[in-house]
Amino acid sequence: MQNKLSKDAYGGVSGKDYVPYVSSGTKKGGSVAILVIGIFLAVLFAASTAYSGMKSGLTVAAGIPGSIIGSAFISLCAKQKGILGKNIVQGMASGGESVSSGIIYVLPAILLIGSNVTFIEGFLVSVGGVLFGIGISSLVYKNMIVEEHGKLMYPESMAIAETLVASEGAGESLKYMGIGFGVSGVITVLTGSFLNVTNSVIHYVNEKFYKWKLEIDVNPLLLGIGFIVGLEVAVTMFAGSILANFGIMPLIGYFAEFAEGGAHVWNDASVPIQSMQVNHISGSYVKYIGAGMMLAGGVIGALKLVPTIVVSVKETLHAKSSEGGERSSFANIILLLGIVIGFVAGFIISGGNIVMAILGAVLSLFLSLLFVIVSGRLTGTIGTSNLPVSGMTIASLVIVTMLFVIMSWVTPEHNKALLLFGTFIVTAISIAGGYCQSQKVAFIIGGEKREMDKYFALASIIGVVVVVGVILLLADQLSITGDNVPFALPQANLISTLTAGIMSGELPWNMIIVGVVMGIVLFLLKLPIMTIAIGFYLPIATTSIILIGALVRVFIEKTARSETEKEGRVSNGISLSSGLVAGGSIIGLVGIILQVLGVIGGNGPVGFAASNAMAYLLLVILVLFTAIPLLLYKQKEKS
Repeated sequence: MQNKLSKDAYGGVSGKDYVPYVSSGTKKGGSVAILVIGIFLAVLFAASTAYSGMKSGLTVAAGIPGSIIGSAFISLCAKQKGILGKNIVQGMASGGESVSSGIIYVLPAILLIGSNVTFIEGFLVSVGGVLFGIGISSLVYKNMIVEEHGKLMYPESMAIAETLVASEGAGESLKYMGIGFGVSGVITVLTGSFLNVTNSVIHYVNEKFYKWKLEIDVNPLLLGIGFIVGLEVAVTMFAGSILANFGIMPLIGYFAEFAEGGAHVWNDASVPIQSMQVNHISGSYVKYIGAGMMLAGGVIGALKLVPTIVVSVKETLHAKSSEGGERSSFANIILLLGIVIGFVAGFIISGGNIVMAILGAVLSLFLSLLFVIVSGRLTGTIGTSNLPVSGMTIASLVIVTMLFVIMSWVTPEHNKALLLFGTFIVTAISIAGGYCQSQKVAFIIGGEKREMDKYFALASIIGVVVVVGVILLLADQLSITGDNVPFALPQANLISTLTAGIMSGELPWNMIIVGVVMGIVLFLLKLPIMTIAIGFYLPIATTSIILIGALVRVFIEKTARSETEKEGRVSNGISLSSGLVAGGSIIGLVGIILQVLGVIGGNGPVGFAASNAMAYLLLVILVLFTAIPLLLYKQKEKS
């Protein structure tokens, strides 16, 4: 067996002639130990992605960190399974994360419109989406994974495959991940996410003349996300925050001073326009401009996908006619179950309205079918990290909302049903990307498709249980409104605002339209609309710490003396940052559970611990403990 991937892994031969990394012997990598490790990682990444995604609006693909952690555990517990076992584990980690990256965009929106959701409702629509997404993706497996080998490159799949082949270094990566987890855990325990004994937010606000706000949330998981996504994304997001907090907010504040007596904030009659403070401007006006920008980004993104949709459907029809008898019976069962559960869930969430159940289920299945195929092909081009899940979901929900309005289903209960149908759609779209990415890794390494089908589906269902459970656990905190909310939920906020506003006719359309126009201008300037819009919408406290994380990465790269040293530092930095994200998410989630149970609580920090100076001190400590271990990589290499 080779000690590296062959050049044919990247193309140059037809898929049916490609010789995988493991080309002889058994193709099975599963065992009880592999199953246990995979379930652990599926739970870990599902919970941490749910927490961090709702906190920041960004998610981190689990394929590479999952392959690193899984390789280390397999080396300890299931070494005989080798790279095929590692392949199964990374797929299960990706399954848990992919489910989370979809559900958190829509399901929390039900809480934001003032409704409640039961575990059974959330579980059914999400599992239906998982099974349907996997089933349709498996239907086009031969076309997208095998026949398109070398044409659809699946960049993240290739990176994961390379990581698995080079997994002898997993011990070092796990060490850096442990450092990140420890640093993040300690800081999270001290702050509001847990014990709340020290301030972690640097806060400046000006309420006079030129109104503005600048905050930095010293949050380890957000700094870790910044390191992972890099400078370009972080700067683009921060640019959106600068525009919102130092451009639009002062402008609205200036004109508000000319308001006549008696005029009040459109959604709060107790606040006179002339007396608006920064938080009022942000929550009642700037937020809706940001929602309009995200709406423009989603619709434009969906329109740009029309050619891809057409090509994808044609390729799907070709794949179906040419596949013959190679379809897995397990995949057929998965697809059938997904369709059945989709209809069953439709009847349950429609409250006895048979017409709504049938039309909603049929339209959800049709839209899911289209966008699942698009999701798989886009994953082959740009990877899951850049997959425009929110854009495809927004486009789908606008169509479903139009159906509901036409049928006069416009009550809050109808809106809840609409969002549950949307949860089915977004889960199917998101899981399709993770599934195709994992199956491409299996194809390159030499794993068995049917085995990955089973392990990936199991991990995804477990991920549904975890994510729905986390959302219900955090329900009270997710439904908090105002400026300093504990969870930003940008996508869910947009979706709840959009669907509820269209149904009730009570949207602040002036603000939405301004945001749409700004989004169109960004599109004409060829700027990334959705990234800027999310930065515009998110609190500047979030985007500023993400930017600091990206700047730490730049410093680490610029101080390296060679390309090899730079690659080593960045690789270890990704591992350390994954630890920061996991530590902040898991420990933060534990803290909230203990708060809900009444085990911990308190009055908050006092004195120096409550000051900006304390937050600055925490920031310095966090940056140093992130950068120093990576800078020491140079000394280790030279010694």
